[in-house]
Amino acid sequence: MHKILCLNKISPIGTDRLGANYEFSTDMQNPEGILVRSAAMHDMDLPEELLAIARAGAGVNNIPIPKCSEKGIVVFNTPGANANAVKELVLAALFMTSRKIIPAIDWAKTLKGNGKEVSKMVEKGKGAFAGPEIMGKKLGVIGLGAIGVLVANAAHSLGMQVYGYDPFLSVDAAWHLFSSVEKAASMDAIFANCDYITVHVPLNDSTRGLIGADALAKMKNGVRILNFSRGELVDTAAILPALADGKVAAYATDFPDDPLIGVENVLAIPHLGASTPESEDNCAVMAVDQMKDYLENGNIVNSVNFPAISMPRSGHNRICLAHRNIPNTIGSFTAVCGEENINIENMLSKSRGDWAYTILDVSNDIAPELIEKLEALEPVVRARVIL
Repeated sequence: MHKILCLNKISPIGTDRLGANYEFSTDMQNPEGILVRSAAMHDMDLPEELLAIARAGAGVNNIPIPKCSEKGIVVFNTPGANANAVKELVLAALFMTSRKIIPAIDWAKTLKGNGKEVSKMVEKGKGAFAGPEIMGKKLGVIGLGAIGVLVANAAHSLGMQVYGYDPFLSVDAAWHLFSSVEKAASMDAIFANCDYITVHVPLNDSTRGLIGADALAKMKNGVRILNFSRGELVDTAAILPALADGKVAAYATDFPDDPLIGVENVLAIPHLGASTPESEDNCAVMAVDQMKDYLENGNIVNSVNFPAISMPRSGHNRICLAHRNIPNTIGSFTAVCGEENINIENMLSKSRGDWAYTILDVSNDIAPELIEKLEALEPVVRARVIL
């Protein structure tokens, strides 16, 4: 029986897929797997039995990735499962930052009680809320992953001239991107030419403060910036003065912080990007399916710390090894198996940065001593058998 700890409420459409060989709860002791959404895990003690963490969402800032890697715990996320939900909110922000819809609605509320004079007051005051159409304007999309591609395609369909920039564009994303989306040579080209800029990149040391004073100085006057990826991608201290002097006409973010709240021309949305029932269902299903495949077959799909690796079962038993990516490691595995008269029928090994993962399908029964010898090898951080 596999034990699963749920740190957040997970859609039943996902947990129902666990099946009879699983038990799950919000207080499960010694779990093999953890399902999580936004719960902070950095100060959490990770039990020795823990094999996998599945994040029902894309961002994994709440999970201690290096600590997990050192323990051989595979961390999964669900890229693309909430992409349509975020795309729709980005499109809404495009319109709302252009047409000043929310300030206009707030102003209209102040007219309550003026009776028949309301119509005249509306006609007199509406000019304060005029804004441009998006058709024909230039939109720069920085980051062409699952969300960025959907945003770029949808904006093009709405009549915008769309420019995309992503030096790490995947083959899959390229297949889905409309051929009419212009490929920008650099972010500077986006900054210099676009009326609207939307950011869809992960947060890391190289992207933190991506939109800061230097980037803003390169942008067109009156640019509108949208951030529905992570708040720290945009430097709040730099964008506030740019809003005040009109360099930035509007800033929409799904990650409000205190200095931004109540600022004119800031659309501060309380992290609603993935807050749709469809998105929550999609993320839960994807997270559960990936975790089950790993626990039952040792396959890895959409891990953020170990390589993607899948192999059909071909042997009597399967040995799965999470290890450091250093030379001669595979040879040490086969040597140990040879010493124990283990016949390897099939093998696959993949690496990702400092870490690697190897699957051995063998025809023999496996004695505990073999796993102990494999786990004692210096590169190995986790060895397990799947019957």
